[in-house]
Amino acid sequence: MPLTILVAEDDLGTRLSISDYLESCGYSVLSAENGKEAFALVETDQPHLIVTDVTMPQMDGYEFVKQVRKRPSMRLLPVVFLTGRTDSQERVLGYQLGCDVYLAKPFELTELGAVVRNLLDRVQMIESEWRSRMQAAEPTERPESLSKYSPSLIDLTSREKEVLILLSDGLSNGQIGGQLHLSSRTVEKYVSSLLRKTDTNNRAELVRYAIEHQLVD
Repeated sequence: MPLTILVAEDDLGTRLSISDYLESCGYSVLSAENGKEAFALVETDQPHLIVTDVTMPQMDGYEFVKQVRKRPSMRLLPVVFLTGRTDSQERVLGYQLGCDVYLAKPFELTELGAVVRNLLDRVQMIESEWRSRMQAAEPTERPESLSKYSPSLIDLTSREKEVLILLSDGLSNGQIGGQLHLSSRTVEKYVSSLLRKTDTNNRAELVRYAIEHQLVD
């Protein structure tokens, strides 16, 4: 089955041109003219990637992505922001809310296509690696033996659990440190410890691991 992309854009012409181009690339495309409609489609259709404008009626792109990121299963969903608001503060806000790529209007459809392909390939690689690790961790000699990935064998301190929860909510080191009254360097040490204990390679894998093993709500 083709991968599904949700396009949220209030301008009809832009929405149609993006949708037509992505469909020509082999994707299945859902479209919405505002953030509220787009969020409803996220919940019912669970797309593999979101392309969204920032300025939209009823619910703008920032609020739309903010609501998406509140869903544990959607915290790693790739998001591309499209907007004419190109100053640094706007871009910083977009990245803080969890977008992966910020494309300024006007943009080339071929560039958008390359960004979409890269993000989807990355997610599929992470999922493939995770499945391979889980299969390799399955017991082969004693059925009663536990996988090294079993949550029961992961001994997290209370502070590590707090950092993991905030990390899963999409907070940066600075934001986590602000809430826990820790320096960014100290937060990074906790993140490194979590990566080591879960045998994951980066934050995206760590968050996926935490969700899959119910270490976070």
